[in-house]
Amino acid sequence: MVALITGSTGDLGRAISISLAENGFDIILHYNTDSVGVLNLASDIRNKYKRNVRMYKADLTNEDEIDKMVSDIKKDYFSLDVLVNNAAICKDNDLELKEKKDFLEVLDVDLVAPFLLSKKLASMLKDASGTIINISSNNALGQNYPESIDYDAAKMGLISLTNNLAKYFAPSVRVNCVCPGWIESKMSKDLDDSFRQEEENKILLNRFARKEEIASVVTFLASDKATYINNAI
Repeated sequence: MVALITGSTGDLGRAISISLAENGFDIILHYNTDSVGVLNLASDIRNKYKRNVRMYKADLTNEDEIDKMVSDIKKDYFSLDVLVNNAAICKDNDLELKEKKDFLEVLDVDLVAPFLLSKKLASMLKDASGTIINISSNNALGQNYPESIDYDAAKMGLISLTNNLAKYFAPSVRVNCVCPGWIESKMSKDLDDSFRQEEENKILLNRFARKEEIASVVTFLASDKATYINNAI
């Protein structure tokens, strides 16, 4: 079985890649700028989990680069079982300071790229009776922040995209969506202490999630144990 993870070198992307490798998947690692990180991740997966790994670089705001990556994947692989649309960016700042170009860049990476990859890789996924797993956010479920208005809009759009793709690709490809809240990550370590405490107080477990906890949900949805789960948020 083969899984493609976009944004594989981020905290969550790395955890998802490792979790899938632990559970028997060969791994396709997408990255854009972190060439050192992706090489280290690929080495870890090969050495620790004895899985095959390939790496593909693509700027997800550039459809030509997406097309090149898709073409290379189709040349290098006979089938694709799992697409994890994990890559995302945010450009949080005051609403009055946000510019159109930044808003559109967030939409391109967080929403348009998952649409393009799902569409362009659909034939491979159909042949494998595969699955698409979109990584949205708790921000799409009512936990909104004005500083993140572009990110929130993209992540809400990703839920709608999940619903539509699940219906369009049924019954050959399952499409589900995972919506994490705060995760222990490089980004969350820089939060102001008082803001972090406020956010933890909103969470029933009174703590941020570990990235491995989110990755385990993704791995479950990709597994044979979840073959009747479709169009779930």
